[in-house]
Amino acid sequence: MIQIFLSEYQMMKTPCHIERIYNPTYRKEGDLIIAGFFSLFVKVQIYMEKRFFQESPFWTFAEPKLMFKQYHHFLALQYAVDEINKNPYLLPNITLGYQLLNNFHLEKLAVESALIWLSGRGPVIPNYSCDRQSNTVAVIGGMSTMLSMAMATILELYKVPQITYGQFDPRLKDKVQYPYVYQLGSKESTLHLAFIQLMLHFEWTWVGLLLSDNTRGEMFFNDLKEEMANNGLCVAIKERVPQRIGIKEGFQLVSRVIASSSNVIFIYGVADSLQELSLLLLTFIPYGKLLVTTSSWDFSIDTKFELFPIFHGTILFSHIQKEIPGFTDFVRNMNPVMNPEDIFLKAFWEAVFNCRFSDKKGAEMFYPLCPGDFSFRDIPVMKIDMVLMELITNIYNAVYLVAHALHQMLPFEAKEASDLARNSNLSWKLHHFLKCINSVTNASDESCWNGTKPVAEAYDILNYKSFHGQVETLVKVGEVYPLAQRFTIKEEDIDWPEDFHQTPSSMCSVKCGPGFKKTSLENQPICCFACTPCSEGKISNQTDAEECLQCPEDQYPNKERDHCLPRTVIFLAYEEPLGMTLACAAICFSLLTVLVLGIFLKHRDTPIVKANNRSLSYTLLVSLSLCFLCSLLFIGHPTTGTCLLRQTTFAVVFTVAVSSILAKTITVVLAFRATKPGSRLRSWLGSTASYSLIFACSLIQMCLCVIWLGTSSPFLEKDIHSEPGSIIIQCNEGSLLIFYCVLGYMALLALASFTVAFLARDLPDTFNEAKFLTFSMLVFCSVWISFLPSYQSSKGKAIVALEVFAILTSSAGILICIFAPKCFVILLRSEQNTLGILKKKVTS
Repeated sequence: MIQIFLSEYQMMKTPCHIERIYNPTYRKEGDLIIAGFFSLFVKVQIYMEKRFFQESPFWTFAEPKLMFKQYHHFLALQYAVDEINKNPYLLPNITLGYQLLNNFHLEKLAVESALIWLSGRGPVIPNYSCDRQSNTVAVIGGMSTMLSMAMATILELYKVPQITYGQFDPRLKDKVQYPYVYQLGSKESTLHLAFIQLMLHFEWTWVGLLLSDNTRGEMFFNDLKEEMANNGLCVAIKERVPQRIGIKEGFQLVSRVIASSSNVIFIYGVADSLQELSLLLLTFIPYGKLLVTTSSWDFSIDTKFELFPIFHGTILFSHIQKEIPGFTDFVRNMNPVMNPEDIFLKAFWEAVFNCRFSDKKGAEMFYPLCPGDFSFRDIPVMKIDMVLMELITNIYNAVYLVAHALHQMLPFEAKEASDLARNSNLSWKLHHFLKCINSVTNASDESCWNGTKPVAEAYDILNYKSFHGQVETLVKVGEVYPLAQRFTIKEEDIDWPEDFHQTPSSMCSVKCGPGFKKTSLENQPICCFACTPCSEGKISNQTDAEECLQCPEDQYPNKERDHCLPRTVIFLAYEEPLGMTLACAAICFSLLTVLVLGIFLKHRDTPIVKANNRSLSYTLLVSLSLCFLCSLLFIGHPTTGTCLLRQTTFAVVFTVAVSSILAKTITVVLAFRATKPGSRLRSWLGSTASYSLIFACSLIQMCLCVIWLGTSSPFLEKDIHSEPGSIIIQCNEGSLLIFYCVLGYMALLALASFTVAFLARDLPDTFNEAKFLTFSMLVFCSVWISFLPSYQSSKGKAIVALEVFAILTSSAGILICIFAPKCFVILLRSEQNTLGILKKKVTS
């Protein structure tokens, strides 16, 4: 195998007689020749540290390594040419041939191969062709941008069309610098979107990036970074991989990657940088990291490495390509015995089966002779499972592109097909037709091709699986259409790296669960955050919520604050025990008051009823009955109407009751002061004066109520803050100032009644009810004085219950204190309810 890479020369008399002992090319003759520049072997450069006899570190070449996938590039060109030669409708009466050269994936050797091809045969002789007739029309080659540029510097001098099949590079679009270069590689303009969809699917928000240190890598990073920012994704670490890297620098680079907190590393770049990276990672293994890259990264360089588990589980993106019909069978039937002139097939065979095709004596001492009955079917899975890749399809399409361009030239450049091969300017005349042939359909295109291939932006998602025994395979686990936002993946078919027992996660911060929200950290990326509990009244029902949501008014957060619960509606209802008790008490006291009124009406002509101003008694009893009944406005579901009526009705009715007591008290006092004949006070003892007082006092209260309703009337209110988990349906008093003015006015009347009654307490008992009035006002004032502080400190239905209780208690106190003694005499001591008894007491 080593003899392929020798550069020994045997000098003869003339330049064309200078021949190599072993010429590393293979040529199949034809009327027109297509040259193919590929990399079957790669000379790997190794960084050597400084030695004592050297001034600085240096690079040297290691033993050439076989690149298994690259040989199928040779086969793709051979298969396409053979297929075209068998097609009677494409280039009829013309046979295509090919010349294959190995450029070792190095720029200077690519230039040398180009010069060898231009010289025809033998050594490199610039500007000299040893072929009598040059019938080569185009060159297919340039797996990387650097190789394409190196070849273009020589080929453009002769206007030879150069069709590259590697990654698309914007620099090669410059038609001033590279006028004869055509790119069939995909632009990968949406590859960054495919990366984004994979990140979003697995929720990898904190990823690392390894990019080739060139313009292509930087452009890809700018596109990817913008989309990551739009989707809330962050870059944990970004490293540039140069085309040449030393051991020390490589160790430092891999160490930074391993030390990063990201578990997923995305790799993108040109083939040259990725080739160096694969060798670097074989030396410094990135444990605990999942690698995601593209199919352009060929890490299967040498069979001597046990790749498991270094790259096992790697995720790759590859353009969706249609399988070339018949190509797989063509590859599997290849055998060096059937084609002994193909030196590249022999070299590949020797490397794969570790044998030699050699007639030299002693060669079998080191390697066994290769058997003649082997074929590609006998190659392990590792050697044939990766063949159907996108670069092979590009080479196949490139051959057909040239063939169709030649077919289009036939009517213009030759009368007969055989004349086309004798056209000395054929290669540079081919450019116009190459531009005007669609590279996908191979049909004529009036707009003429602009040098780039229209790509179908769709990618297969592949999973690299490596097994013991150097068996590896690529398994399709999904596909993505970035612009259409179609993403499918079968997670159950994925084998993750052995460091991960389940789907890898890559996040800067742990997800915030329901009940929490993300809070940005100062001077940190958006992917690094703290989880803060939702504030009072708010919830978050999803993971990684940006903001907490406010619950509706009729709902409240649960304890975990991850969903809202319906609030309990609270008001003093008739159905509950307290409301039912108060309502029954109000009705009972109202009926009792009506009963007392009936007793007084029945015994209206008795002395005890007549002696206590029975008309005022009737008014007082009616107002007390209404006071008991107005408390029912405070019980039940509040409405706008009940809110407007409850306080104003209570205020007016209670004012009538208190003013009636005041009138009775004044009447008692005036009755004892007007006993002298001709006293002017007798004119105030009539019912007119009493009712005038009641009307005047009530009118003032009614005016206050009208002002209250006209300015800031009570309204229905839903209180959701006082009691968690509840909605208190209540009446807001509106203007508290007027509310307290109304209560204060009633308190003023009660205080006046209490004062007058207290001063008249020593009058004769028979006619004197001042003591009873004093006690009734004492009870009234005590109840309401106790009510005010309780009213301020209570909430919800407790306030309503307190006010109802105050109304019932104060009204019952008046009823009992004033009328109970009289009913006792009327009903149980009727013998004392006579005029004679009263006169006797007056005389005594």
